[in-house]
Amino acid sequence: MGGLIRDTEIENTIAAYHAPIIDAAGLDPAALHYYVLSTRELNAFVAGGQNIFITTGLLMRAEHAGQVIGVLAHETGHIVGGHIAQLEGVVREAGLQAIIAQIIGVGVSVLTRNPNAAGVLGSAGVSTIGRALLHYNRGQEQAADQAGLRFLDAAHMSARGMLEFLQILSRQEFLTSARQDPYLLTHPLTQDRIDFVQRHVEESRWSNVPVSPQLNDRHNRMRAKLEGFLNPPQTTLLKYKDTDTSLYARYARAVALYRLPDIAGAVKTIDGLLAEHSNDPYFLELKGQMLFENGKIAESIPPTEAAVRILPNAPLLREALAHALIEMNDPEKDAQALTHLRAGLQIDPQMPEAWRLAATAYGRRGDMAMASLSLAESNLLTGHREEARAQARRAQKGLKEGSPGWLRAEDILSASQKPDDAEREQERGRRR
Repeated sequence: MGGLIRDTEIENTIAAYHAPIIDAAGLDPAALHYYVLSTRELNAFVAGGQNIFITTGLLMRAEHAGQVIGVLAHETGHIVGGHIAQLEGVVREAGLQAIIAQIIGVGVSVLTRNPNAAGVLGSAGVSTIGRALLHYNRGQEQAADQAGLRFLDAAHMSARGMLEFLQILSRQEFLTSARQDPYLLTHPLTQDRIDFVQRHVEESRWSNVPVSPQLNDRHNRMRAKLEGFLNPPQTTLLKYKDTDTSLYARYARAVALYRLPDIAGAVKTIDGLLAEHSNDPYFLELKGQMLFENGKIAESIPPTEAAVRILPNAPLLREALAHALIEMNDPEKDAQALTHLRAGLQIDPQMPEAWRLAATAYGRRGDMAMASLSLAESNLLTGHREEARAQARRAQKGLKEGSPGWLRAEDILSASQKPDDAEREQERGRRR
């Protein structure tokens, strides 16, 4: 399995891990974006600006939140050190910008909706990114370690997680390169690096500060959820037995039962969790999706609406609710769906399925120009440039020239040009 997965709970958990480090580094949180790659390989990297990619393999392998926090601190060191900009030429020459764009725009699956679709991009693309994208030199790695440790100290956080992660990697040094995780190949490890972090841990006044119970709780939930969705259901049920009544075990079992499918058992399990945590948006989201995917559309709406009320700024939840409302085939609910889609897309416009749903709602309302514009947006994100151009032209015919929608269609026409077409257009401009 490979490709990009989207999940509100996982993305919010990573953001919570990273928030104190971002603050210590003086970065703008709005400029950072997190992308979770579905692969068992252990890797994390920054590319295409301040886009942080992290694999499910790393998230599932990490024993506690502090280890992921250590990785994020190190990657933040690469951002602040300008190492990404130094490697942009290498990225262009390797032709990897297209793969990055493909991961972001094409290889998308929403974890709680269709985990089996996470292979849209294919594992080969993920492996190419992981093994060929960024080969930092030892000086850059040392500088990123130093900066990351400085940020952890400034945030009053322990660096033990970073040290533990390096020690995990050090056990792979004797493996052949084909068997090593990509993180080790792209981030060269030396004993000097391990010794440096070890000395810092011994000397820092913050080394014995434990990771907050709240973050470790979120980490355990995230691991259980990922295992439920990405491992075979029987494997999950064997690991998280009925006798284990912890929240994490029940969460994993609910997902595994849903995937079998044993919907009655899955709903019963998630209802048990909701009886204890009635305002948990992620449990509500999962229940809504279980019901939606099993044809209980009307029943799926209340829990999904409740999740949106708790997390109104979660675009994926808005998209899920809009989808259910549209499936009701009711003009009033189409209007409600558009309200949710507009709100979600304003926060995150890189959601091709949300644009497709918006096109459906606009079309039912007879607004064919906005339907075409929405389809143009969706096709642009999924790499269907010719269709994006056709829909943008169609939208312009029904929109007032110079209006925001008409101008956006013009932007799509420009963005959907093939590279050679764009170069010819620039050349014609120079000749004029």
